[in-house]
Amino acid sequence: MELEKGDSLSYKVLVTGGAGFIGSHIVDKLVDEGHEVTIIDNLEPQVHPKGAPEYVNREAKFILGDVRDREKIEELVEDSDVIFHEAAMVGVGQSMYQIEKYLETNVIGTGRLLEILANKEHNVKKLVVASSMSIYGEGKYECENCGVVYPKLRSEEQLKKGDWEMNCPACGNKVLPLPTDEDKPLFPTSVYAVSKRDQEEICLAVGKAYGIPTVALRYFNVYGSRQSLSNPYTGVCAIFSSRVRNNRPPIIFEDGLQTRDFIDVRDIVQANMLALEKSKANYNAFNVGTGKATSILEIARIIAELYESKLKPEIVNKYRAGDIRHCFANISKIRKIGFKPSIELKDGMRNLAAWGEREEAIDKFDEAHTELQRRGLVL
Repeated sequence: MELEKGDSLSYKVLVTGGAGFIGSHIVDKLVDEGHEVTIIDNLEPQVHPKGAPEYVNREAKFILGDVRDREKIEELVEDSDVIFHEAAMVGVGQSMYQIEKYLETNVIGTGRLLEILANKEHNVKKLVVASSMSIYGEGKYECENCGVVYPKLRSEEQLKKGDWEMNCPACGNKVLPLPTDEDKPLFPTSVYAVSKRDQEEICLAVGKAYGIPTVALRYFNVYGSRQSLSNPYTGVCAIFSSRVRNNRPPIIFEDGLQTRDFIDVRDIVQANMLALEKSKANYNAFNVGTGKATSILEIARIIAELYESKLKPEIVNKYRAGDIRHCFANISKIRKIGFKPSIELKDGMRNLAAWGEREEAIDKFDEAHTELQRRGLVL
């Protein structure tokens, strides 16, 4: 049950979460390439406070619905050749207290989709699922004495001292971050991360068992147009943009030198199209990043500069439960199927700032921060 090699035919494609930040960009590309696209999205109020956004592609069929609605999903699966499963509750901190909601959506919702694929007649020839770099926990490191190591979370005792960098789990020496590859052991540190690991693993397991080519894409830190600027649990680029737009300084935990891999949403779309088209991608998980590490402090500086703001980031030297220090992608595996990041960070951030200038940005950071503090998740 595979797409034919070199097949340029139009497919009936279902995109779950297709009104969202990443999903909507995938929809646009699919429509441009001549596919017949159906979107299902529940328009989660935290992301879409005003209902369906104007950018939702009018050439795609839009259905207001939830991935947990078995009857609705069954009907849509029956009429699909390809599924891009982007629907998910997103937010590391919030997942630590809205536990049931995150697991219901991300794990049970995915389970219902897979149960339909396993038990009902259908013509689905490819399933692409959005995974996350959060499933790694800490990234990969190198110790001068012990070689490659995979440390877990830093101890509370260490963090209370303001000792932010990672230590070797074997000898205790400081270690240097390396690009994280797909073979690194998974140590998810939040409910969100656990749910994304489960989502990825059950999709790959069911796909393999039933001969449905399945690809999991482990997105690193995605930014770009259509990212919600009023959702305090979204990516750091959007949160910082909202702060600066409201003339408030970005708040940075630890010392600001923790690093991530920031990738433009347009490159995420490129990876999804390769997952669709390349049979070599089948039954594999791939990192989708740039391969470059950028500090959180540098992101704050770039955003302030692009908005022509003189605001300086406020480094609070506090830490959040479950936060990691460094994680950036080794992308050698996905390069083998043709992926090449095309958007430089400054150019991508310029595009995000242009979007931010036009969009409403309600800064809810303080409200979210207070909630995390109240629950003992910020120390």
